[in-house]
Amino acid sequence: MNTHLIKTASSDLDFSGKKVLIVDDFHEMRTVLRNILCNCGTDSKNIYTADSGNAAIALLKETKFDIVLCDLVLKSGKNGQQVLEQAKYQSLIDASCLWIMISAEKTMEAVSGAAEHKPDAYILKPITEENLRTRLLKIWEKKAAFAAIHQAVRQQEYTKAIRLCDNCLVTNKAHTFELLRLKSDLLLFTGEYESVVALSEKILTQRDVPWAKVTLAKALLKKNQTDAANNLLKAAIETNPTFMEAHDLLAQTLQAHGNYEEAFSVLEHAIGLSPNSVIRQKTLGDTAMKIGKAPDAERAYRKSIQLGEHSVYKTADAYLGLAKACVANMNHDEALKTIDQLEKDFSIAEALQLKTLLIRGIVYHQNGETEKVQQIGEKLCQIIDTENSHLESNDSLEIARLLLASGNSDKAIELLQSEIKSNPDNAALLHTVTEIFNQANMGEKGHQLIETTRREAMLIMNRGVLLISKGQYNEAIAAMRAATKAMPSNARVLLNQAHVIIAYIQKNGVTAELIAEARDSLAAANQLAPGEPRHARLISALHQLTTAA
Repeated sequence: MNTHLIKTASSDLDFSGKKVLIVDDFHEMRTVLRNILCNCGTDSKNIYTADSGNAAIALLKETKFDIVLCDLVLKSGKNGQQVLEQAKYQSLIDASCLWIMISAEKTMEAVSGAAEHKPDAYILKPITEENLRTRLLKIWEKKAAFAAIHQAVRQQEYTKAIRLCDNCLVTNKAHTFELLRLKSDLLLFTGEYESVVALSEKILTQRDVPWAKVTLAKALLKKNQTDAANNLLKAAIETNPTFMEAHDLLAQTLQAHGNYEEAFSVLEHAIGLSPNSVIRQKTLGDTAMKIGKAPDAERAYRKSIQLGEHSVYKTADAYLGLAKACVANMNHDEALKTIDQLEKDFSIAEALQLKTLLIRGIVYHQNGETEKVQQIGEKLCQIIDTENSHLESNDSLEIARLLLASGNSDKAIELLQSEIKSNPDNAALLHTVTEIFNQANMGEKGHQLIETTRREAMLIMNRGVLLISKGQYNEAIAAMRAATKAMPSNARVLLNQAHVIIAYIQKNGVTAELIAEARDSLAAANQLAPGEPRHARLISALHQLTTAA
């Protein structure tokens, strides 16, 4: 018998040249798997082994493997799930790599957590040669069928990859739905949303598959059809409650439209099904804070930090979230302890330093440590005055609150005016700013500042549109450029700038510079206010201009 061939009725697959990585912390298990692979035709010199997750990552960085057999539970450092997530996150493997997760764990928690990172198979111990041989063969046949498509994707030839999917759909009936799913993902990636909608709807007439509903929902979200997308996501969850991507996307869209309570419920349910996601636990913490559930937020952030200790998704944001939750729960010692750990574990850039100083300042303020609050306030002012400083809206408001408490009223007022200029129609923001002034015993002065700043902002925002209506095109362009410079975080200003540029082009003709400027304005506006209906209309108008040109 030729041990270099695995034989089936349809093909002879040669594994002799394949490079294989075995990841297991037990020497005996590595030996068992090595022997099975040799019996399956793998050349022993092409079999690499690692006894830890960190050792596996080091090998993956050095060598391109065709097959990885990875134990889920490793004694120390990264576990198998974290090895796979880092391998994908850092592109240490691609779609052509065959990855099998191996474990004795049968719990829903373990299986669902591993499945979220989409290994090609999940095999329970004990492993037999026949079982592993069969799984390797089945998966490799599929990899071989998709090889040309994966090659095109690696070379970023996406149109070619889509065409190859169509060719395979004619000749390879055994993998029809896998090919349709890959084609849908490619169309979505290349922005062909109408094609995604048509293909997904066609698939769903043939079979009720949750992934097609999620893909269709993604396309509809790009077309700002949020309600229809949410209904599809809910239907996908009903069909397959363990389809975690549907839970996450539904929570994301609900949050984008301010439905934080419902988003919290979706995430809480998802966590119950699959609790080992660093990102999902942090998102749950963020959402809990937005609806005032600080104890829930603290638990979620702690879990995210615990899961993230050896994960590529470990970030400072979870530590900041935990510190803020501790402050909200009046757990000051834990808040400061968390900040100390953050500063130990992460490189503290200027933006992060602002956040850590803010939390320390809030703790000192709540504890009545006036001198320390003043010192923090001075440091915050120094950082804010640097040329490259950039504040997120929530941080800006909280810093302003702290600066008023520490006696730095001029800088605080400057920050609050900037926030009002960016969102002069935001009732919730104006309420918060009013509250900040009232807490600082500046109610009357604050009211006057708010109204004056709002009026100025409205005049600046609308001046360009008014000038266009009067036919003063050059003046309108200049006015909107000045407005975006003065209020770079105002979505309405950015949309108005795009409107004015489009009107100018319609009157005076297309230039590449103006098209690029309009696109940049629309992209920035969409980041600040995703789903804004004017964005879709202006994008369409701009597309018509470029097509006509």
